[in-house]
Amino acid sequence: MREKVRIHYFIAGVSQSLIGLFSHSLYHSYSIWLFTFSDLKTILIPSTIFGIANSLAAPSYGLPSLSLPPTLKSKLFYILLQQTPAVLVWVWINLLPFTINNQRDISAIAEDSVNKPWRPLPSKRMTSGQAKYTMLVFYAAAQTYSLLFSGGLRQSLGLLVLGTWYNNMGGADSNPLVRNLINALGYLCFISGALEVALGGGPLPFYSSQRLLPWLLVVAGIIISTVHTQDIYDQEGDAERGRRTVPLVIGDRAARWSIAVPMLAWGLFCPIFWNVHVIFASVSCALAWAVAARTLLFRNVRSDKRTFIIWNLWITTVYVMPLCARVA
Repeated sequence: MREKVRIHYFIAGVSQSLIGLFSHSLYHSYSIWLFTFSDLKTILIPSTIFGIANSLAAPSYGLPSLSLPPTLKSKLFYILLQQTPAVLVWVWINLLPFTINNQRDISAIAEDSVNKPWRPLPSKRMTSGQAKYTMLVFYAAAQTYSLLFSGGLRQSLGLLVLGTWYNNMGGADSNPLVRNLINALGYLCFISGALEVALGGGPLPFYSSQRLLPWLLVVAGIIISTVHTQDIYDQEGDAERGRRTVPLVIGDRAARWSIAVPMLAWGLFCPIFWNVHVIFASVSCALAWAVAARTLLFRNVRSDKRTFIIWNLWITTVYVMPLCARVA
């Protein structure tokens, strides 16, 4: 009888420990996920789409495609099933340490306490020390994953350098042009790294491809000239942190025009560059011009946030243009 009681208590103790361990792991996993939540629409999803779509359009760049059966259907099935998870993991594991670094500063925590109190640091789900440790672990994990498993090591190293410059050396604060430049380089690292992973991990031949480098430079031009769409709705928070963003340096009105005019131009140029089908070109152009119109006409925080969502939808259509040009 006593033996049965001991066994009962042993099983109950083990079960309780396992439940506690699971609950603890789930809690911290969710905390880590919250660091990247705001960037799902800006980085994780668009970059993954770029990698997958452009890997299917590799011949448009003069790049070798994956060694697969010749039909588009089988290639599409393979990439969606096999490569998409690898691309998602690569983008997320490189995004996470950057976002932690961006959110762990005292001024960032103070700002998030007002605007995004659900984030791990202002909600006290994690301490600053724990956040720093997590950041360092995932920076190392990102390099290891890129080197040994997925590819994209050059881009991963680039993101580490850019993240340090942006978050720790005043790159995000001192000069709006430098801020936009770092953003553009960061976007290029994410999308080219995603493409490299989707193509199997071999280094992308940037200079031997006649179209890849020019297209990446076009994307960089888009980011440099229009990414401050995200700064329009956060002027109050940026001012409190002492950041010199485009709208705070040249004024709200001039900043809006500095977005609207390039958006009109890029909306026309990108479909022409790839000679996409008129229907797809019309959709992409309409989104670009909607961003331009809304930026000038709707001047409040709520509307500006919606405008930035439309900007992200538009940049995603830009990302898939090489594929649409190929199959058009």
